[in-house]
This record gives sequence, C-alpha cells and structure tokens, in this order.
Amino acid sequence: MQVRIEQVEGVKFSIQARKHTILCDQPAENGGTDQGLTPPEFLLASLGTCAAFYAAEYLRTRNLAASGVSVSVTAEKLKSPARLGNFQIHVNSPVPLTTEHREGLMRSVNHCLVKNTFLNPPQMEILLDAPTPAAAHI
Repeated sequence: MQVRIEQVEGVKFSIQARKHTILCDQPAENGGTDQGLTPPEFLLASLGTCAAFYAAEYLRTRNLAASGVSVSVTAEKLKSPARLGNFQIHVNSPVPLTTEHREGLMRSVNHCLVKNTFLNPPQMEILLDAPTPAAAHI
C-alpha cells in the first residue's frame, strides 16, 4: 500500500492513492483554507470506514441488510506527547439484531485492519531525502 502527498500551497496537501486524489488542509484558525480534512480527521475517518466495512460485510453476507450502516468515531487530544487517545467507535446497525448477530457483528468489526494496527503498534521509520548542499569553494 502506498499514498503520495504533495504540498499544494501553505498547509494544503494533495493525497494520491491509486487513481484517487483528495485534499488535506487546516481550518482558517490554523492557517489553512479549510478545503479538506485535517490529518487527525483522516485518521478517525480511516478507523471509522474500516469498522463500517466490516459491519456492512457482516450484515450483507448474512442477508440482514444491504445498506444503511453508519459509524461515528471520536477521540480526545492528549498531551506529552501530543496524540489522539480514548477512541470510541459507535456502530449503528440499520436493522434490529438478535443477541447472536450483535455478538457476530462486534466480532467482525474487531477484525478491522486499522483498529488492529492501533492495538499492535507497528514499527515506523522516518526517512529523509534532501538535496546535498553545493560544495563550498575553497
């Protein structure tokens, strides 16, 4: 998997994944033009859409519902270091569920790739590419 990010202007960035392009920006109070989600909002969106996918697939494969799943995700800003925490994923089923299906849907959502990435922190490496300064003339 790979995405590519390019600075458009100021704090606005273009994100490309496969053939799709979306914008990331900051609200005006953070020096942006508010033309896209912020990075933390994308993080919540990624977690929520992953949970929604697993919930929708559970309902679809059991012929319980073909559409109508909704999910909301909240998190708090924490400090030292600055990060998000205390995530809550609220899954809304469009149909009533038996106890068995409620448990099955919860098991399914717990398989979310993004959620499991949070719960099993990955190795992360930052690599820097920068031009080498021109050699000083002696």
